[in-house]
Amino acid sequence: QVQLVESGGGLVQAGGSLRLSCAASGRTASNYAMGWFRQAPGKEREFVCGISWSGPVRYYADAVKGRFTISRDNAKNTVYLQMNTAKPEDTAVYYCAAARTIVALKAGAIEYWGQGTQVTVSS
Repeated sequence: QVQLVESGGGLVQAGGSLRLSCAASGRTASNYAMGWFRQAPGKEREFVCGISWSGPVRYYADAVKGRFTISRDNAKNTVYLQMNTAKPEDTAVYYCAAARTIVALKAGAIEYWGQGTQVTVSS
């Protein structure tokens, strides 16, 4: 079992920055590919970015490429999402996710979800 707990959400002005964290607990947490999804009101949950268990492989959705950066610290069992140049359309509940592989994560084959953290970008 892997438990995921997000933190760092809140209100940010357009153009600003925010950093989300996802703390994973469980013996094998560092063996999972990790990532972030988001769900805006009235929309389906969508993939934002993901990182392989060892870190070298990263994927980003086109909407956030060049603005968001995902990283992980396996010693701390924590994944980070650095959000820069935030836009109002980034407003959503952001969910941390874990999957067996980075390919599975990108395809939405998620084994564990966090509870979500709200991010609101004001214009």
